[in-house]
Amino acid sequence: MISLKSPREVEHMRRAGRITAQARELAGKLVRPGVTTLEIDTAVRKFIEGQGARPSFLNYNGFPGSACISVNDEIIHGIPGHRKLREGDIVSIDVGAFIDGFHGDCAGTFPCGEVSPEAERLIAVTQQSFWEGMKFARPGCRVSDISHAVQQYVEANGCTVVREYVGHGVGAKLHEPPEVPNYGSAGHGVRLQPGMTIAVEPMVNAGRAEIRLMKDGWTVKTADGSLSAHYENSILITDGEVPEILTRLDGAL
Repeated sequence: MISLKSPREVEHMRRAGRITAQARELAGKLVRPGVTTLEIDTAVRKFIEGQGARPSFLNYNGFPGSACISVNDEIIHGIPGHRKLREGDIVSIDVGAFIDGFHGDCAGTFPCGEVSPEAERLIAVTQQSFWEGMKFARPGCRVSDISHAVQQYVEANGCTVVREYVGHGVGAKLHEPPEVPNYGSAGHGVRLQPGMTIAVEPMVNAGRAEIRLMKDGWTVKTADGSLSAHYENSILITDGEVPEILTRLDGAL
């Protein structure tokens, strides 16, 4: 069942979202050559716990990290470890924070030093596809209107969307109904209502859409080895034309 948040619950989600957004911003600033993904993960955990929250992902269904850190052809769910980042890498970082009974969830892809024009363009297309979807994140529209807008923009720019993994409702649980795919025909699915909180998260490949799951049971890569980028925010459907981005800081992503 879809949960419509009360004003008090929205306030809790704003707090969780703010901490989550700050954690994403911190992680992005740490992306540079020579830094390990584990060092970034450790910093994220210390920051979130220092705010009185706990990392949403840590031990979630057994996931061993506080952040999912995915590099280059890794789409999502990369496990932090001793891999050192190198000049030209692109690094997708997905973070969540739980406080006062509610979760925030957001992600971004960051360049490590100087990256290729292809990589820069992929990151930009992925972010903009989210904002194209946001044009339909208002009462009366349907979930698939967001999905369709994301897909149309991505494919018009020569990229592909991942279909096996989707956005979702977010709140007292990290993953709640409804699912929010990044593809599909407009005019279908759940009708958006004020008080709904959803995480919209385009996962975009520079090459083909097909994926492969690694032996660790978590890391998902592009099947053709092409680059992938990820961008996500938790949002609130308001009673107006513009949604509230719960995981966006002024001047940040």
